[in-house]
Amino acid sequence: MLSRQVAEALRKRETPYYFYDIDLLRQTLESVVSVARKYGFVIHYAIKANYDPHILEVIKEYGLGIDCASGGEMRCAIEAGFDPQGIVYAGVGKRDKEIRYAIEQGIFAINCESIQELGVVDAIAGELGKVQNIALRINPDIDPKTNKCIDTGQADSKFGISYEEVTEKLDFIRSLKHVKVSGIHLHIGSQIRELHVFEYLCAKVNSIVGHLTSLGLDFDFVDVGGGLGVNYDFPENEPVPNFASVFAIINSHLKVDGRPVHFEFGRAIVAQCGELITSVLFNKTTATGRKIVVVDASMTELIRPALYGSYHNIENITSQAKERERYTIVGTACESTDVFDEGITLPRTQRGDLLTIKSAGAYGMSMASRYNLHDLPGAVYSDEL
Repeated sequence: MLSRQVAEALRKRETPYYFYDIDLLRQTLESVVSVARKYGFVIHYAIKANYDPHILEVIKEYGLGIDCASGGEMRCAIEAGFDPQGIVYAGVGKRDKEIRYAIEQGIFAINCESIQELGVVDAIAGELGKVQNIALRINPDIDPKTNKCIDTGQADSKFGISYEEVTEKLDFIRSLKHVKVSGIHLHIGSQIRELHVFEYLCAKVNSIVGHLTSLGLDFDFVDVGGGLGVNYDFPENEPVPNFASVFAIINSHLKVDGRPVHFEFGRAIVAQCGELITSVLFNKTTATGRKIVVVDASMTELIRPALYGSYHNIENITSQAKERERYTIVGTACESTDVFDEGITLPRTQRGDLLTIKSAGAYGMSMASRYNLHDLPGAVYSDEL
């Protein structure tokens, strides 16, 4: 819960905007970096989660690499001062100009997601007179026990190459002159809260690494993606995700013959440090008796509830009323799905109150739009109040 002093300071700003707790961001980075160092793990930040310049500046201080999903994200990372040799580039649909840019910048690896993509990367690298390091993104066919909208590792997913196709095409892969298979990459999904899923991932990786090695495919590193979830229900109970348990599972179960192990965390690093601050515009009651609170934010600032049915904890940070009522919180966009939550209990809420929509630091601002010609939300940082 934000302190009364911070809430009063936030009241002076024009809403809606994102508020970032930089101290919490630093605590999270300290946790992931210190535990990763214990095992020699390499951490990349998935920049798609949040590319706010101040957030990136803080992340850069902790020496993380960057995981990109587009040419725009690569350019953002490089212009923010991240070393290209710490950048990996994934994504099922890389444009030729994006591949060319990645090769020209000398990034660490392109994570290739189809056999045809391998051929395209090889051809473009040849045109540039270079040999590009790539990782084979292999689809491990594992159920990550998460929202089906962010499940990326089952057999019918659009992501990655099937293991069977990789083995069938090994001769073709070996024939390519301008790519070097420097690693393999597996990522099974996002917002994983059942940590035993990472044990299944290790077992599958061990099998794949062992078999590919027996077939004579030599590679230097293994990238197991990210996916660690956060506590959206009770964010105060778990402000920093459980990196220690995930890393202990990976260290105990993964057998990759001493190869460096890479991770790509986005949500786990930035979700809890960000909140969407919004003002109450109107109260209304429907013909069925449902009490609606209309706020000045909408799905244009935070689309996750409308897009995924995702839950975010909401609090009224300025009401001093002792009475509590049940409300549905809706936004301003002309869409019936523009609902942040239904049937939640808050202190009596009225026009002018400030609400905070919590755990919104990941996939909030980065997915914002200007639908209905809304302005994009601003940002306020705790270290600048």
